[in-house]
Amino acid sequence: MLLKTSAAPRALLTMPLMLWGAAIAASSPSAALAQSSTQATALDEIIVTAARNPEDPPVVAATRARLSRTPGAVAVVSAESYASRYAPNLADVLRDVPGVYAQKKWGGDVRLSIRGSGIGNSSHNRGTLLAQDGVPFNEADGFGDFQLIDPLIARYTEVYKGGNALRFGGALLGGAINLVTPTGRDAGYDNLVRIDGGSYGTARAHAAIARQSGDWDVFAAATGQVADGWRDQSQTRDQHGSLSIGRSLGQDREVRLIVTGGYVHQQIPGSVTLDQALTDPKAANPNNRAMNYQRDYGSVRGALQTKWRINDDTTFEGGVYATWKDLDHPIFQVIDQQSRNYGAFGRFDWTGQLWGMKADAYYGAYVRIGDLDANQWINVVGSRGAHTAQSEQDARAVDVFAEGRLFVTEQLALVAGGSYGRAERDYQSYALPGVATSFDLKTGRDYDWFAPRIGLLWQDDTGSQVYANVTRSVEPPNFSALSPNVQGFQPLQPQEAVTFEAGTRGRRNAFTWDVAVYRAELDHELLNFIPNAALGIPAATFNAGPTVHQGLEAGLDWRFASHLAGGAWRLRQTYSWSDFHFDGDAAYGDNDLPVVPPHLYRAELRYDHPAGWFVAPAVEWSMADAWVDYANTLKAPAYAVMSLNAGWTLDNGVSLFLDARNLTDEAYVSNFGAVTDARVASTSVFFPGEGRSVFVGVSRQF
Repeated sequence: MLLKTSAAPRALLTMPLMLWGAAIAASSPSAALAQSSTQATALDEIIVTAARNPEDPPVVAATRARLSRTPGAVAVVSAESYASRYAPNLADVLRDVPGVYAQKKWGGDVRLSIRGSGIGNSSHNRGTLLAQDGVPFNEADGFGDFQLIDPLIARYTEVYKGGNALRFGGALLGGAINLVTPTGRDAGYDNLVRIDGGSYGTARAHAAIARQSGDWDVFAAATGQVADGWRDQSQTRDQHGSLSIGRSLGQDREVRLIVTGGYVHQQIPGSVTLDQALTDPKAANPNNRAMNYQRDYGSVRGALQTKWRINDDTTFEGGVYATWKDLDHPIFQVIDQQSRNYGAFGRFDWTGQLWGMKADAYYGAYVRIGDLDANQWINVVGSRGAHTAQSEQDARAVDVFAEGRLFVTEQLALVAGGSYGRAERDYQSYALPGVATSFDLKTGRDYDWFAPRIGLLWQDDTGSQVYANVTRSVEPPNFSALSPNVQGFQPLQPQEAVTFEAGTRGRRNAFTWDVAVYRAELDHELLNFIPNAALGIPAATFNAGPTVHQGLEAGLDWRFASHLAGGAWRLRQTYSWSDFHFDGDAAYGDNDLPVVPPHLYRAELRYDHPAGWFVAPAVEWSMADAWVDYANTLKAPAYAVMSLNAGWTLDNGVSLFLDARNLTDEAYVSNFGAVTDARVASTSVFFPGEGRSVFVGVSRQF
């Protein structure tokens, strides 16, 4: 089922299909029939609208209402939206969020890009803030990973695309993703036990309790998982735990302590050539297997937070946090890192009037401090050989931000805001006895910027909204990009962009929509190059000339009832068009940027029976081949993968599910890393998509 037809016919095919659903839904007489029979499906809504979904749990409804004040693209993914399927990583959580490219590599490793963020990174996360309860998973220099995220220990997940993440102080191109831990008051259950597993030796157990007594509440959860993995050299063992203790001190006043911990052991199968990915996809990269590539990763995170209503108009939210991470990572060498990150944040939310007009605003600051001790050894089949490198990396970051809305009419608000940021990078390496490649170096670099933002938000009486904004984003290079050598840091500039965005979202009868268009004009984008002194390119990671990221993101949900089947139906469709390209670059001209496919479509048709069972076939369709290299000489083939989800909720709190994936066992490329020029560079950069798999699960709430 590998699809090789041109991209244009596919786009023409997809959009009419989505618009057809919209037209039918808006006028369908069956819309009224859906009101009493859609409860089982309404809980999994992703789209944020100002019109309240009556089936949302109160904490999720309040979050959607808050995010609906944003004049830009946002989303909320509740825990209910993936409770009835196997969702072990961030790619499974975010699969239905328009414009978010999240694809599994293996295990808990994910390729994440929002509007083209971080496409120059073949591994790890850059360009998007990942956080839980506002506490970053990223290091203080912006470098981040995904493995310590457990979706089962999240009440909901907030997605802020691009400059719409100003609430977190950042000004990154990709925005922010924030998971929120349940509390004893809003978990939705007193006790939860869940067991799931299936193909590739996968087994996972999860237990959680939620209690409240008077002013106090407590939530505690633990998850353990084992998996042999679909590919060779991809075994995973991980454990996660969380504890949240809170005390209410009056209306909108509380203090909360949150402690989380995790440990991940993960073998790394690595990337392979295109031919290997399509003809022998289970095989690991031979070098990864011979050198026993793996990752052992442990972390403890703690935060003390408060929410405090100061008066009728103003509420304060803030906290302090500390995290500790330990990484033992045999790859090309054995990487050993220990990092400590500390921080504080505070944010005021105000509502009132200015010049006789309704207004609201938020303002605050984030401070992040991190230090990392790094050592490297020769990799001797996964064990440590000779010591080859030692360094210390210290980073500090400060963001001060504010945004306000002024309603010039009852329905139209003008929005303005911005953030001031400062980032500091200090690096010291040490010469090791007898190691010619080691050296003594002490260097540093500081960055300052201001990122303004203006916009407008119009809302009608039904809660439907139209918005537009212009936002500047700035991303200073992290230590990996700066690639220090004996001369010091590479001469990199911060990546900068101005993004123009417009969109609409709302609900009309049984139809819900969220459509956005954007254009980001970038300077100094951090991408991959072949070093070339004649072109002024001194390093493999360097600033590109002007680039453009533009596209369309659409999410369309149609819920309807049918007398014929006697139940509720929901057709969910998401589509992303991504046009990312150079604009007169010295090395690559006007070539397209690689990695993110130009057209990505996903559809799921779900039927819920009044007896409590459901069935939901789905398709994910990468509709056009995607460029692999910046020179535009090699493409990864398009693909279509079908899946089936089914489940049954019983009256005694027991729920069962079936999650069958890649039903036709297609060989396809899930994602890949970018290379400079496929004619001269290694093209072992492809990650095979997983073959046919079946997972089942049972849970009980009581």
